[in-house]
Amino acid sequence: MDLVQLQRQFVDYKTSLYHEGFLDEQFTQLQELQDENNPDFVVEVVSLFFEDSERLLNELARALEQQSIDYKRIDAHVHQLKGSSSSIGAQRVQKVCIAFRNYCEEQNVEGCLKCLQQVRHEYSLVKTKLESLFQLEQQILTAGGSIPIFSRVTKLLKGIYLLSSLSLYHIFSV
Repeated sequence: MDLVQLQRQFVDYKTSLYHEGFLDEQFTQLQELQDENNPDFVVEVVSLFFEDSERLLNELARALEQQSIDYKRIDAHVHQLKGSSSSIGAQRVQKVCIAFRNYCEEQNVEGCLKCLQQVRHEYSLVKTKLESLFQLEQQILTAGGSIPIFSRVTKLLKGIYLLSSLSLYHIFSV
């Protein structure tokens, strides 16, 4: 595959991650912090997120297996997972964590167990997707190319979304 095709594939894939709700604007902001002095910044931050998330998911599973469930402890772990997923822009993980915290507040073990399954699933998906994105980036760099600047693409997509939303609003308000 030639460089232009790799770059096009990268842009299409990354666009799909935003469109499908895996990532939000926070991920773009994280990428904007990366520069030539620290070219692996995003990969390093996301790798820390992966390590921390796996630890938290294991702790949540153990805590929910206990005879006497400590919902405050579980909520603290979910709160930490929600914060770290939010900080890298893992939107779908963050949204499941919000529901999970509500079940903790209600002390609903079935709801917590269901959310644990959902958050594990969403975490697994976003991890796989981000690893694929990073592999594409590496292929582009290995081929001597540069990573397409995505903030312009994001702004363009937001503009299109805003225009389509306004058009729908206008259609339904008439």
